[in-house]
Amino acid sequence: MRESEHRHVTLQINASDEAGLMELLKFMYSNNLTVTNFHAVLEVLTVADKLDVASCMKHCNRLLRNLQMTPETVSVYLDVPSSILMAEAFQPLTIAAKKFYAVHYKDITKSQNEILSLQLAEVEAIIATDDLKVRLEDDVYHFVLKWAWTHYPERKDRREIIMTRLAKFIRYPYMTRQKLRQLLTNEEFDPEFAQKVSTEAISFKTKVPHKRSDENSNLDRRFVERAYKFRPIKRVEFEQRHGVVYFDLKRDMCARARLFPLGNVLSEIFSLGGQRFCLVAQCNMDTFGLYLCMLENKAGSFFEFDFEFAARLKPAEEFVSKFKRSCTFKGGTVVGHGNLFGIPWTWFIGEDSFCFIDGVLDLRVELTIRG
Repeated sequence: MRESEHRHVTLQINASDEAGLMELLKFMYSNNLTVTNFHAVLEVLTVADKLDVASCMKHCNRLLRNLQMTPETVSVYLDVPSSILMAEAFQPLTIAAKKFYAVHYKDITKSQNEILSLQLAEVEAIIATDDLKVRLEDDVYHFVLKWAWTHYPERKDRREIIMTRLAKFIRYPYMTRQKLRQLLTNEEFDPEFAQKVSTEAISFKTKVPHKRSDENSNLDRRFVERAYKFRPIKRVEFEQRHGVVYFDLKRDMCARARLFPLGNVLSEIFSLGGQRFCLVAQCNMDTFGLYLCMLENKAGSFFEFDFEFAARLKPAEEFVSKFKRSCTFKGGTVVGHGNLFGIPWTWFIGEDSFCFIDGVLDLRVELTIRG
């Protein structure tokens, strides 16, 4: 409470602040609070902020951090006045509140209806996290649109909230090409912004992944990959009937239960020559396998393909061909090799493995349509 030159000061408060003010006065004499429940402590914190009593604000923050967090209390934390939210003493609580939401709603596909009812600050905390579990970044894009439509029926308001608060959390480089094309014509986004992030994303997707540098490490979070169910790919199409797809796996992903001992990791779907494909990395109990799947072909036609699997290996750190075939595809066809490197799993995953470079297995698949 700032000092005044006057001997007598009249302090006007709202009736709702009376209980908090009385506790604040007790604190100023005893350096302690008699209340301990969440709502009462938050009332004192609000009054202490208004009257600029920093010592009491810090004390309230310590008490609140020791209380168990629930979705209700976290919602209140993120809805406090901005002066409190941005205060240095409140920052640990703000960070803890956002982390709670990020963990509690990690999988937005399982609790989407519940998340759709949350307020803006809560949604921001969820979609900002790197650990968000979604099939593809397309799911985050769709969620942002759905949430905005739910809370802002007026288009002008909806577009403003998307562009000023939510658009920055979408990781455009990991969206599929199909959704990036939709983004360019989506009237909920500013056209100039949509063009910029789409161009940036396509450039990222067509850059050969093993030539990765630190150029994106200092940029915003758009370039940080989340925990996607379907692994993003990078693709370079030289012509309509020939394409090269890059697919990488991190060592810890292979070592964890997601792949070992009988798991698999699927890539996002990609198209070539009007047909849809995906890649499947699989642990066959004791070996690493890689497969190319042609998805359902409604026309029922047969297609002749040449394909080649290659991996970037030590010591040269260049791509080496490991398996190639010519075959005829029809919808639902799966081709590949169950032991791509010809070694047992323990050798493949070991610390001295020739397959991982800087903790990443870089794979390349080249496809050519014949006839």
